[in-house]
Amino acid sequence: MREDDDPKKPSQESSGVSRREFLKIGGITVAVPLVAGPRVVEAAGEPVKVYGPGKVPVELTVNGKKHALQLEPRVTLLDALRDHLDITGAKRVCDRGECGACTVLMDNKAVYACAVLAIEAQGKQITTVESLMEGETLHPVQQAFVDNDASQCGFCTPGFVVATKAFLDRHPNPTPDEIRRGLSGNFCRCGTYHGIQQAIAQVARKGA
Repeated sequence: MREDDDPKKPSQESSGVSRREFLKIGGITVAVPLVAGPRVVEAAGEPVKVYGPGKVPVELTVNGKKHALQLEPRVTLLDALRDHLDITGAKRVCDRGECGACTVLMDNKAVYACAVLAIEAQGKQITTVESLMEGETLHPVQQAFVDNDASQCGFCTPGFVVATKAFLDRHPNPTPDEIRRGLSGNFCRCGTYHGIQQAIAQVARKGA
């Protein structure tokens, strides 16, 4: 066999510039790919964990139950609830943190689930509208919405119910102005605001 025919010896075509060197020559910076698990980089002199871009372990506590998931770091809490846990009370409407239809409680604070990454919700207590009922008995806020005809199409209702509970937990005896301000982060395209305000007032009166 001739030396030139040796398959173990790289040919002139393949023994030149490596792919990495070619990219450097072309002016392209080669970034080290992120790994599936967290790695630590230094940002502003502080160590910061970096996740992704592939799926990573995420543990969520929703309505008192822990769920172990494998999610990309970009997945929102809303998408994790609806698409991975089949908990669909929180609605995807605007999907940009404006309408409040996806409101859930995170450590008893009302948040837009579409504006929170699932990976950020780890270690938090997530409460959705599904957990407000006790058996077949509606939560007082839910019952008040029924009594006052405070919903029409229903897309905004779960978010309003959760936001109302969080509001009344902080303001058990609200004034009409406090009600308007306290629920200003939730929108109803059907315009049932009067019924919603009456529902809130009903719960406040019963709690007094």
